[in-house]
Amino acid sequence: MRVFTRFPVASLSPYIDRFWGWEAEAGETISLPTILPGTGAEMYFHYRTPFLRSQGDGTFSLPHEHLFCVRRRPVELGAIAGLGFLAVRFRAGGIHHFTRLPGNDMLDQLPRAEDLWGVPGKELAGRVIEAGSNEKRVLLLQTFLLRQLEHKTVDTLISVATAHLYRHCDTLSIARLASHLNLGKRQLERRFLQATGQTPVEVKRLSRFQKTARTLLLDPSASCADSALAHGYFDQSHFIREFKSLTSLSPLAYLAQARAKTHFYNTPRSTSEKIDGSFHPD
Repeated sequence: MRVFTRFPVASLSPYIDRFWGWEAEAGETISLPTILPGTGAEMYFHYRTPFLRSQGDGTFSLPHEHLFCVRRRPVELGAIAGLGFLAVRFRAGGIHHFTRLPGNDMLDQLPRAEDLWGVPGKELAGRVIEAGSNEKRVLLLQTFLLRQLEHKTVDTLISVATAHLYRHCDTLSIARLASHLNLGKRQLERRFLQATGQTPVEVKRLSRFQKTARTLLLDPSASCADSALAHGYFDQSHFIREFKSLTSLSPLAYLAQARAKTHFYNTPRSTSEKIDGSFHPD
């Protein structure tokens, strides 16, 4: 399998982590992962065979372009041959800087480029899929997303708050965050819901879950208990209950399955995760 990664230009970096893609070798079948709930969003453009999603007793093919914004239930992908895609990985809250589609219409849905950006989005998808290389696809996407960024107004306070919750989910309380932003807790919750379709509590919960699951999958030697404590869980039992509530599996059962497949996690880019704002927890 061939792997492709490019990082965005500086003006997109606060909102987009990377452009990346996979392409199968001739005759290669790739066993794809189960995507767990998390905080970001990922836009996929399939220029070869689209993902197969397993659901219930069957599987169905996903569109050639779609957004994953997985929050409340995992998405299980089936093994496929002929894989070839380029994806845009948005940071926590980042997708809202580029589209007027309400957050509730993205969470656990499969919106297409046309849903996100209308006719220009549909035209973009066609150009990206038909482009002859991933370098050309990245250029098309960056040009389009820079244009969207110029014309989109967002609640910048909530953008900063989302970034802080993600980065400091192990220590930052919602009350302290609201106080720092000079907001009441209920006002903060209303603005979060309006901007993202989620509450601050949900963002914090998914941030620590995502970070703990990523640590365990990227480092087979990592202790479940130590990883859970490091990311803000009270104890290992707390993490196990949370994991089961979001996936219907125990962490060990999930890891046994996941380590036999590929995964979409990347090592965090700590140097590029800075966002405007001066709040630093004690």
